[in-house]
Amino acid sequence: MSSIRYLLPLSAAMLLGACASAPTPAPAPPAVAAVSTAQMAEANLAPASASIVSGRLALVPEAGGVHITGMIGGLQPLQQPAFHVHERGDCSAVDASSAGNHFNPTQQPHGAPGSTGRHLGDMPNLRADAQGRVNVDVHLPGVTLGGGAANDIAGRALIVHAQPDDYRSQPAGNAGVRIACGIIRVTR
Repeated sequence: MSSIRYLLPLSAAMLLGACASAPTPAPAPPAVAAVSTAQMAEANLAPASASIVSGRLALVPEAGGVHITGMIGGLQPLQQPAFHVHERGDCSAVDASSAGNHFNPTQQPHGAPGSTGRHLGDMPNLRADAQGRVNVDVHLPGVTLGGGAANDIAGRALIVHAQPDDYRSQPAGNAGVRIACGIIRVTR
């Protein structure tokens, strides 16, 4: 009986020790919804970081993502600014830093549009014309508009950066200051 008394605490200590050393599994990425509940949204871009960049964009769900169209002006002639969805719908900071990081609910590295691993908010760089205007016509795959799923971009911010995205630098592509910000608002 006395040997059992010594073995039980030793067995319990070994069992607890084994449990403590087991790695905690990483949380699963949020489920990605396939259906948008909204029919349309808009984003009115306002200047940030003392720029004069502004614009109005329409967002419409389409197969596999959301289509973004509209006009942005006030850029430098032939400028190639980066364009991203950011995680928070907050443009209150003068430099738009209140919008947070790139929208990345699947916890992927930053990357080029179309690459297998990328932030869901990563989009192609824009290209201004000789008058500093851009006609935006972008398909953003993998996201929804409305419904509250992890990949829903309604209520988040669209950001225009001063520099092109290099699609390599982590975590945000070395795109420079934020020169315009607009919140994605569902209209119907």
